[in-house]
Amino acid sequence: MALSETVRELVHRLAAAEGIDKVAKPVASKVAGVVGHGPVKDALSGVWLTHPLHPMLTDLPIGFWTSAFVLDLVGGRSSRPAADRLVALGILSAVPTAASGLSDWSDTIGEDRRIGAVHAVANSAALSLYIWSWLLRKRGRRGMGVTLGLLGATAASAGGYLGGHLVYRQGVGADRNAWKHGGDDWVDVAEDLALAAGSPLVVTVGDDDVLVVRTGGVVTAISNVCGHAGGPLNEGTFGDDGCVTCPWHGSMFHLADGHVVRGPATGHQPRYEVRSEGGRLAVRRLRGPA
Repeated sequence: MALSETVRELVHRLAAAEGIDKVAKPVASKVAGVVGHGPVKDALSGVWLTHPLHPMLTDLPIGFWTSAFVLDLVGGRSSRPAADRLVALGILSAVPTAASGLSDWSDTIGEDRRIGAVHAVANSAALSLYIWSWLLRKRGRRGMGVTLGLLGATAASAGGYLGGHLVYRQGVGADRNAWKHGGDDWVDVAEDLALAAGSPLVVTVGDDDVLVVRTGGVVTAISNVCGHAGGPLNEGTFGDDGCVTCPWHGSMFHLADGHVVRGPATGHQPRYEVRSEGGRLAVRRLRGPA
């Protein structure tokens, strides 16, 4: 069997290993309980960046440790202090990286949670090995320290592969509205008087499900699919503040413009223009920045 097929089969077995749930499910619940909904969750999710935080942070420990790996192999004696500092910087940067990753992982279920759990274990092993490597380097046991660093790089590579699989094969973390266009033409959706205040209506516009709501006499429309993980916003909670809260993970959006009020969603919801003519409501996708 080719190496690619072997790796693919291994990942498939991890995804199907329901035994992982016995540990992963309670741990994910505990993490979700600690992080909660609010400033901490928003910070770890990357709401303040309007971009997921964890993928950006992963470049730091990977970059530091890869640089240390190269110096350990070909840098010579003069590069040893630099390699040691890079190992230490990788350890420090791994802490917020792990925290943001755990926060994101706590929102996953099923196969994604299982693969994510092994991803976390591999990265935790890498961090532990690099801490051990750094301690041995400081104690003068450089040979063993470098060896542990190489083992740490191997564990980090395995964790990175699984992380890439989650994003590029499973779509974890990808905005669920990224490939939806909704069309550019006006689409007739309902009778104006049929849309009661506070009663959400879901209509299909192009390839998107659109949430249409009348609030305070004003009709607004945004994508009904939460960009974070695909939750149906029409099944969420509608507040008096003109916002809707996703029923899956608690992301909150302004109905007027789709802007994120609270994470874990980091991207605004696609918004739609609404008009009323001849007693009928029509909507069309609004382009450009929300």
